[in-house]
Amino acid sequence: MSLRPSPENRFLTASPGKIFVATALPMIAIMVMNGMLGVIDALFLGHFVGAQAMAAVGMAFPVLMLTIALSTLVSGGMSSLLARQLGADERDAANATFAGAHGIALTIASLLIVIFCARGWSFAQHIAGSDGRVAEMVWVFLAITIFGTPIQFLLGVHADAWRNEGQAGLMALMSLGVTLINILLNYMLVAVLELGVAGSATGTVLAQALGLVLLAGLRKYIGGMMPINSLWRNRWTGSWRRIVALGAPVSLGFIGMALSAASVVLALRLTGSTDYESTIAAYGIVTRIFGFTFLPIMAIAMAMQSIVGNNVGARLYARSDAVLRIAAATAMLYCLSVEVLLLSECIVVGAAFVADPHVSGEVGRMLRPMSAIYLLSGPILVLGLYFQAIGQPARAALLTMVKPFVLLPVLVAATAAVLGADAIWFAFPLADGVTAIIATLVLAAALKARGDAGIGLKAMENLS
Repeated sequence: MSLRPSPENRFLTASPGKIFVATALPMIAIMVMNGMLGVIDALFLGHFVGAQAMAAVGMAFPVLMLTIALSTLVSGGMSSLLARQLGADERDAANATFAGAHGIALTIASLLIVIFCARGWSFAQHIAGSDGRVAEMVWVFLAITIFGTPIQFLLGVHADAWRNEGQAGLMALMSLGVTLINILLNYMLVAVLELGVAGSATGTVLAQALGLVLLAGLRKYIGGMMPINSLWRNRWTGSWRRIVALGAPVSLGFIGMALSAASVVLALRLTGSTDYESTIAAYGIVTRIFGFTFLPIMAIAMAMQSIVGNNVGARLYARSDAVLRIAAATAMLYCLSVEVLLLSECIVVGAAFVADPHVSGEVGRMLRPMSAIYLLSGPILVLGLYFQAIGQPARAALLTMVKPFVLLPVLVAATAAVLGADAIWFAFPLADGVTAIIATLVLAAALKARGDAGIGLKAMENLS
């Protein structure tokens, strides 16, 4: 691999603070707009359809997280490779990675559709229990979402490609327009045409299709480092193994979130929750809230990932370290602000989604323990994506997977068995605390192993 820095790459020349702000702010704007869509959509469902719709979306949440995880598997793995290739000015390798990501995205989406056709209705019936109306809502919502995954996955690939080419500002403007269109579509389909959860899912797929058309079409007029015709000059079956290996840590973290959500739903069912439907409706609202608050953290981490990857590709390790410190501090301040807000206004937040005081009270009861030490979440994710960016998937996997895959399911099951369903929400701060201890140990081990060469140099030596 050539290590000649690209002369037109701003990631390698602007000061770390300035380039982080210039990259992170548009990314945060994009993520906030996407998060607002989820929140506003939940408001539409809660006020125009009712608690059953919120319960159906809450039950479908584990599958939604699975689709996000698989999309991240492709786009995140591609990003780790692409950033270092662009930083080293290896355009041919970057074009090949970009094409390979398209192939694996469509292959995974096709497999999801086949699996849903075979088992989708059985899953909906199982998760909804005896309520046939809710089961039907779950199935309809997931059917539209799963059949839209080819669009969702390719949108993620093109969005991350533009991000790694330094076009975060352009992405923010486009995302604003597409999200506003999505909100309008969801309002028309849910509130005006009264299509319920089907309208919510359809509006999202239509907006994603519009975003994909715009992102792909922009390459003909703006150019970018990878021309659109590079897709036809490269194999769509190349680089799959490397993309999967590098994307797996963050992707499996999202799959773990789906597993954690499923463990909560299962615990509530098995422990005989006194008001299962209302509790699930409240949990559906809570997942939307935490999904919204998580997106800016992800934006900070993704901005850091792009800058670090480019600088590690060019062997500018002091710059990559500086960006890591800036990103971790920013994430911690943001998470502290969210924690204070949720702890002080949890009842008000719940009442904004539904008129039912019992459901809004349940939302407040869940939010208090779940957000107790939320300030630790951001720096841990930033550190995990840092290790992914420099080509160390094992450390990245440990930081992104241990909480959702191991700690939360185990702690949810343990608290439900010992203390009952009402106590499972305390599993979340316990998991956050243990994860923070693990992250501290991983960072200490990495610094000790760094030696004279540095983490970044060792990562590059492994790639050479």
